[in-house]
Amino acid sequence: MKLADMKCTEFITALKGSAPVPGGGGASALVGAIGISLGNMVGSLTAGKKKYADVQDKIIVLMEKAETVIDELVQLIDKDAEAFEPLSKAYGLPKGEERDIIMEDALRRASEVPLIIMEKCCEAIELTEDFARYGSKIALSDAGVAAACAKAALTGAALNIYINAKSMKNRDYADEINAKADKMIEEYGSRADKVYEEVAEKVR
Repeated sequence: MKLADMKCTEFITALKGSAPVPGGGGASALVGAIGISLGNMVGSLTAGKKKYADVQDKIIVLMEKAETVIDELVQLIDKDAEAFEPLSKAYGLPKGEERDIIMEDALRRASEVPLIIMEKCCEAIELTEDFARYGSKIALSDAGVAAACAKAALTGAALNIYINAKSMKNRDYADEINAKADKMIEEYGSRADKVYEEVAEKVR
């Protein structure tokens, strides 16, 4: 069974067990999907309402984009597990040159999916900004939760990049992916914070 097809309780049970997957990457993808789904909920509660007729077209476009990001993040739950499996096996190999080569390739592959998860979370944060700006005021708190979830997913996926990069022999590549992760957190983490803070100020 695919991880993404599990019931919530089944996924949580798998997550808290001793198996290497699902792990932090899959959890981050799921949290990101939950976040942008909440953003889409704001859109659903806005679309078709007379009060928000002037932003109807914007909301529809936002919802279409959000659906794409949701689908991509859900797919990344299993892609992360698939990418991590070779690395998990590589750790069990006897030490030597062959292990080092296999390990380096596995570390690189295991880092690729978290980078994509981060990129999708950045897209989710951009969409959440607009859901908070144009969406129904009765769902404003949901936009704040969406931003909080998207940031948690963004920073969570980054940790999977950092831990893999730390073990890489190719330090140029390690520095490159660390820099990409840092840049996304710096820009989009602060943007998510701004959405959350603005929402919190309005709903308190």
